[in-house]
Amino acid sequence: MNYRPGRIFLSVPHMGGHEKNYALKAIEDNWVTTAGPNLPGFEHDICQHTNARHAVALSSGTAALHLALRLVGVQPGDEVLCSTFTFVASANPILYLGAQPVFIESEPDTWNMSPEALHEAIADRLRLGKRPAAIMLVHLYGMPAKLKEIIAIADQYGIPVVEDAAEALGSRYSGHQVGTFGRLGAFSFNGNKIITTSGGGALISEDEQLIENARFLSTQAKDPAPFYQHSQMGYNYRMSNISAGIGRGQMEVLEKRIKQRRDIFNFYRQQLGHIEGLEFQVEPKACFSNRWLTTVLLPEPHTPASIQSALEEENIETRPLWKPMHLQPLFEHHPYVGNNLSGRLFERGLCLPSSSSLTEEELDKVVKHLKRLLEV
Repeated sequence: MNYRPGRIFLSVPHMGGHEKNYALKAIEDNWVTTAGPNLPGFEHDICQHTNARHAVALSSGTAALHLALRLVGVQPGDEVLCSTFTFVASANPILYLGAQPVFIESEPDTWNMSPEALHEAIADRLRLGKRPAAIMLVHLYGMPAKLKEIIAIADQYGIPVVEDAAEALGSRYSGHQVGTFGRLGAFSFNGNKIITTSGGGALISEDEQLIENARFLSTQAKDPAPFYQHSQMGYNYRMSNISAGIGRGQMEVLEKRIKQRRDIFNFYRQQLGHIEGLEFQVEPKACFSNRWLTTVLLPEPHTPASIQSALEEENIETRPLWKPMHLQPLFEHHPYVGNNLSGRLFERGLCLPSSSSLTEEELDKVVKHLKRLLEV
C-alpha cells in the first residue's frame, strides 16, 4: 500500500473510540495472549449482532474457512464446490486439506454463485461418481448470494454449506444476517474490512459442538490431560485478547459503519449514475448489502487498468474486481462450470474508494476525476 501524503485509500480502518479502552485494559491486566475476557466478550458481541447461537474468534478469516471445511468433514481427495468470483482465500483452504475445488460461475444479479450452475455441477459430479463434500459460498463485496435457492439445492443433495461472509458482516438476506444460513459462517476482520481487529476472523454456527470443536482445534488440539497431549492435528488459530478488545470497540460502531458505506455508494451513484455505460450493482429483492466496497462496471472503451492508472496519478487508490479463480494459474487445471460471466465482470469492473472515514472533500475529488475521465 502506497502511503503518499494526501492519498485517498480504497478501504482503511476506522476506529470508533472505545477500542483503546478495551486494549489498554487487556495490557494493564496482563491478558496479552490468546486468552482473556475480551475473547468471550467479542464472541458474545458477534452472536448478539448476527443472532447466531455460538461464535469463536480466530486469527484470520482464512483460518475460519479452513476450520469450517475440516469441521464439515472435508477429507483429502474430496471435492468442494466453490464460488469462482472471489479472493483466493476462499479457495486456498480447500487445498490445505488436500481436497480439490470445483469452481462455480456467478449469476448477474448478485455476482455470486449461480444456483443453476451449482445444480449443473452437482449433477455432473454425481454422474462421474464424485459426490461433493461441501459448498463454499461467497457473499461478494457485501452482497448476499441467492441463499434461498442455493440452500434448497444443498439440502436436496445433503451437501453442507460454508458461508464465506468475510466481506459481508452486517449484510442481510430476507431480514436474516448472512453467515447464519449454512452449517458455519466465516467473517474476516482484516484491516480493510468494514470493521477490523487489525487481523482476525470468526466462525459462527447454530451447532454448539461445531464451535467447541473449532475452539479446540484452533488452540493446537490439546487433549484434556495434566500434560501436553495431542490426539489429533490442531492449529495456532486463536485470536489474541488484545485484538478481541479492538473488535469489541469496533462492534459498537458496526451499524454506523454500514450506514456510512451505504451512503458512500449512494453518493457515487447519484453523482455518476448519469454517465452512459457506467453500471452500479443494484440490490436484488431480499438482499441488504453492507456495501463494503462500491463497485462499478466501466463503459467502453475504458478499462479498469486505464482508469486505475489515471486515478493513481491523482493519488487515488482503486482496484479491479477479483480475478476469478478459474482464470488463476494456481487453479487452471481444476473443474469449472459456467459461462465466464465473472471473467467479463473482471474485464470491466473497478472498486472505488469506500472507507467509512472518507470526507466530503475526498469524495468530491474522486467524483471530479471520474467525471473527467469518463464523460467523453
